[in-house]
Order: sequence, then structure tokens, then C-alpha cells
Amino acid sequence: MENSSRRKFIKNTGIGLFGALLAPNLATPNLLALLPKPLKISGHLWVYASKFPPHWDCTPILESVFSDFKYAGMDGVELMEGQLRHNDSVPRIKGYINKYNLLVTGSSYGVGFGMWDKSQTETILADINLVVPRLAAVGGRRLGISVGSKPTGLKSASDLDTQAEVLLKIKKICEENGIEPNLHNHTYEVENNLHDLKGTLARIPDFKLGPDINWLLRADIDPLSFIETYGKQIVYLHLRDQYANGVWTEYLGQGETDYKAIGLALKKQQFNGEVAIELAFPENFTPQYELRKSWKKSRQFVKKTFV
Repeated sequence: MENSSRRKFIKNTGIGLFGALLAPNLATPNLLALLPKPLKISGHLWVYASKFPPHWDCTPILESVFSDFKYAGMDGVELMEGQLRHNDSVPRIKGYINKYNLLVTGSSYGVGFGMWDKSQTETILADINLVVPRLAAVGGRRLGISVGSKPTGLKSASDLDTQAEVLLKIKKICEENGIEPNLHNHTYEVENNLHDLKGTLARIPDFKLGPDINWLLRADIDPLSFIETYGKQIVYLHLRDQYANGVWTEYLGQGETDYKAIGLALKKQQFNGEVAIELAFPENFTPQYELRKSWKKSRQFVKKTFV
């Protein structure tokens, strides 16, 4: 009798849990919506853009980017603003999206600008009003913003005030176009005990973050501590690898970066954003592999490591 009752309890409990997962419930949240989403892995096109100084606009070879990323199994392409400034950028990029069945996830932004400099504010906002609607038109959802370094030293309180004002205006334009902005760092935002980043967050505490793990390392910032401190604001990540001597690797997984620990730190913070692999090669580097194969190896490494 006891065994019969126990079996009945288990059966009824199992049905209840299964039903809770599958059936809509007006009293409680859909449990499926609470489960972690599969990690989305995109590629940032810097390694192509690096061949086109000083504006880093790889539009002439943009189709190769889509083709290589499709081969590698990427979930999407992260652009740079240069590809969105052309008058025909939207139909051209939409053509690649349709041809390769590959999304544009967003764009990085800020090369050549200093958002702390009041004399540049009008130019920056005019450019944002051009680029952001075009990014939205091709389906982009995120804008990773670099605020620009100050060549003469640390930014003053006044500089940081100006920078925050510009960022708030950019944030408003992004939100009007259905795009989520985030602060994307190079070394200058996070060196000197995070002077630049802390200055921005003191003025805009809730601004989302899209850190570059490799630039954190190069600024002597521990990525694990950074994730522990700011994890709840992180919505996007840039990933690159390097050897112990600081030289960039050909693909992720060759170097010394402890991405296993980084993945676990993100999991602890319940990270539910997206990542972008951003390859970069040393000067005069001769690759061992076709570029698309390096992308594929990198994606496979991230897929295996970030569990």
C-alpha cells in the first residue's frame, strides 16, 4: 500500500512539473523563459577592417566577412560604423544577410572620436543620427561604444561630465531605434584603476557594459574580478586570445587566457548576453590557416569552453 501511494505521488508530481514547464500559467512566470538561453557567438570584423586604415572601412570586402562567418558557423556579424556610412549600406548589407542567412547583431562605434571633447559633440551626434537608424534597418540590436582616449593624459571631471552628456544623448537615440548601447573598452577606459570607466559609471550608473576581455588583461585588470564587480551590467563580450608574452594568437584556444574560469565567472553572474570573437593579428603576421578556418576553430573553442 505504501509503495502504491509513493508511485502515485511520484507520477502526479512528475506530471505537475512537466505541465508547469510546457503549459502557460497565468499565476506564475513561464518556467521555460527562466532557463538559460543558448550562447550566441558572433564575429567582429576588425581583422578585415585593419587592412583599411585610417578609417577601417572594409566595405570593399564585406561580402567575404559574411561568407567566412557563415562557413565558421557564427550566429551573426558585428559591424563597425564605417560600413554604415555609405548611402547604399542598408540594401547592400541586407543583400548579404539574405544571401548568407546570417544576422547583423550590432556594431562597434567610436573610432576616431573623443566624446569628452565638447568641440566634437555636434559631429558625433550627427554621425550617430546617421549610423544608428541604418544599424536598426539591417536588424542590429547592440551598439558597443568606445568613448575615445585623451592624448594628453587622464580626463578631468569636466571632460567626464561632457562624455556622460554625449553618452546619454546617444543612449536616447539608440533606444528610439530599438538598439541597446553598451560601453566597449580598450585599454584607456580601464587602465589607471578604471579611471575612465568609473568616471562614466559615477555619472550614468546603469549604463550597460560590453567589455573586451583581452583589453582588460592588457590594462592589467583581472577579468574575473571585473566580472564579479560589474557582471550584472554586462550584456556583451569581445573575446581574443594571446600567448604568455602578449602576442595575439591566430585563433582562440591557442593562448594563455583562462577562458574556462571566465566562462564559470559569467555563469555565476547568470550572464545571458552574447559574445563576439574579435581576431587581431600582429604586424607582419603570416597565418598558418585560412582566415575562415581560424574563425571556425575559435567558435568551436568558445562553444566548448563557455558551458
